[in-house]
Amino acid sequence: MVAKAFGAAVFGVDASIITVEVTIMQGTGFMMVGLPDSAVKESTQRVESALKFFKYKMPRQRIVINMAPADLRKEGSAYDLTIAIGILHATEQLAVHHLESYLIMGELSLDGMVRPIKGVLPIAIEARKRGYQTLIVPKENAHEAAIVNNIDVIGVATLLEAIEHINGTKKIEPLKKDTRELFFHEQTQYTADFAHVQGQENIKRALEIAAAGGHNVIMIGPPGAGKTMLAKRLPSILPMMSLQEALETTKIHSVAGKLGAKAGLIAQRPFRAPHHTISDVALVGGGGIPQPGEISLAHNGVLFLDELPEFKRSVLEVMRQPLEERRITISRAKITVDFPANFMLVASMNPCPCGYYNHPEKECVCGPGVVQRYLNKVSGPLLDRIDLHVEVTPVSFEQMTSNRPAESSAQIRERVVKARAIQTERFKNHPGIYANAMMPSQMVKEICIISNPGKTLLKTAMERLGLSARAYDRILKVARTIADLAGSPDIKIEHLAEAIQYRSLDRENWAG
Repeated sequence: MVAKAFGAAVFGVDASIITVEVTIMQGTGFMMVGLPDSAVKESTQRVESALKFFKYKMPRQRIVINMAPADLRKEGSAYDLTIAIGILHATEQLAVHHLESYLIMGELSLDGMVRPIKGVLPIAIEARKRGYQTLIVPKENAHEAAIVNNIDVIGVATLLEAIEHINGTKKIEPLKKDTRELFFHEQTQYTADFAHVQGQENIKRALEIAAAGGHNVIMIGPPGAGKTMLAKRLPSILPMMSLQEALETTKIHSVAGKLGAKAGLIAQRPFRAPHHTISDVALVGGGGIPQPGEISLAHNGVLFLDELPEFKRSVLEVMRQPLEERRITISRAKITVDFPANFMLVASMNPCPCGYYNHPEKECVCGPGVVQRYLNKVSGPLLDRIDLHVEVTPVSFEQMTSNRPAESSAQIRERVVKARAIQTERFKNHPGIYANAMMPSQMVKEICIISNPGKTLLKTAMERLGLSARAYDRILKVARTIADLAGSPDIKIEHLAEAIQYRSLDRENWAG
């Protein structure tokens, strides 16, 4: 008899169904085919120990397991539970006639406990899509899988619980979650708020513009000026995530194994802040089994790079393509995986190694040429892709001790949402574009039309600052966002002037 149990393999952020076929033949030994890796082959020891722990028999005949489709490489330990159920069914220790309606995944320990696995959310989505009625997963992953409606999610702690549920001797109630209610409840639960920030009105204005148009921003200023504090509050003024965006983001975190046992949909825009010692692969993703990197974990949210010049040059340069294409493609000999990477880049840096160049009170102790060499660690092509360059100055004592209430994140977000609504209407016939920062060059020419005085101002700025063609496009996009925040259908000269002032790092003699 050939018994069939069903599992799934995750490639990128999507899953594919895997059929585990088990047959018992004359002879001895254990044969596994279908391109299993070492972790899958080692399941034989875990499965045998788990079965014996619960007094089930491991057949002493030849066991052949085929994992179809046979041309896809199967990786990881998540097939243990599927294989164990398949063996029990093939040896008639598990009498069930509707195993084809179950999709089963989980890693087994030697004592039959079921351990959590990665990528349960895309597996649940694929199971529902393919018409499976029941999904059996580790108990720690059940909340994650229950995000998906119209499929019974059964969380099991042991192999015995899975067997008894399938047999019908001890049924487990499917886990139900009101995904929408939980999602909308958690959307506004931000702990960091702009209401707690005194002063820095010019920086708040720049971050509001960045949020309204989806622009990248870099803050440059001395240590202790509040760059990190301000960056952490940026997600609180971004528009709320839609259910579709939340699902995309949660899938990526699921594949990376970043969701907790009680996690549901990620309701708030992610904020990722990797350390400057991060490697290229950890940032963009990759590895033998392609995994999402920090830029994909920041999808639909913010990627914050603190102390930008301290990052390795190679790490920063690999971001150039994802910043333009908003996705990252990881290619291996037998597989190519796409991970989404639609994030806002927020970076911060000191103006020099000592940190006090251009400081109003403290003196810079860096030698001649040191400041320029420090700034040159960040390449021109990368700076070109950053729309807003903002100088951060320390907050005065009077501002820090002021009792005047600061504007809250909710008030700023209200203006940002109105500006985004204008952009949504503007780009309704252009799929994949929903913010000004995403406009290609041809669209910039059609939408960001400026008057003759505006052209004269921009020409003068480009000549004096030595701006590139890409910087020219960025200025027009930012000016369009400033006009949207002001509710103006046209880009006025004051909007253009404000956009130009956000190119401070393009000044030829900025660092002396």
